[in-house]
Amino acid sequence: MDGKLYKVLFLCTGNSARSIMAEALLNHFGRGKFKAYSAGSHPAGSVHPLTLKELRKSGLSAEGMRSKSWSEFDQPDAAEMDFIITVCDKAAGETCPIWPGRPLTAHWGFEDPVACEGDDEAKRLVFKTVFRHISNRVQLLANLPIEKLDRLKLQSEVRRIGTLGKMNTAELSEEEA
Repeated sequence: MDGKLYKVLFLCTGNSARSIMAEALLNHFGRGKFKAYSAGSHPAGSVHPLTLKELRKSGLSAEGMRSKSWSEFDQPDAAEMDFIITVCDKAAGETCPIWPGRPLTAHWGFEDPVACEGDDEAKRLVFKTVFRHISNRVQLLANLPIEKLDRLKLQSEVRRIGTLGKMNTAELSEEEA
């Protein structure tokens, strides 16, 4: 697997927040090693404005980001993925297409920031927190010594990353806010 550009597809239901964040973050932290994409089983049709705000605040490009269906990636002419990572529990529970090339799979569940109820400040805090959690896991993926791991160990490591730092925003302390 040495010297290869690894393709990663992040899946969510709406493809308006978590999967978009993961795509932008991995394209930033994994530059030269990874090429990330995102899609949804039932795309919202647009990227959530608070997702775009978090990307811009972090200095990440939001250019070209769009909410799209995962059916774009199961076409015969679509890029063959090396990894498929679901980032929401709904997408993880859905029947996914059969992905060509036997990609490694993992589930990294994150709270849905779009579903947050409350005032603008509460919503902003949830987006910020989810963005930080996704960033932490994406950085772990980007720093994996892929060339030194066999397929089984790599599968195990990518899945293990999904279990790290599980927290929802209700557990936030005042200090983190």
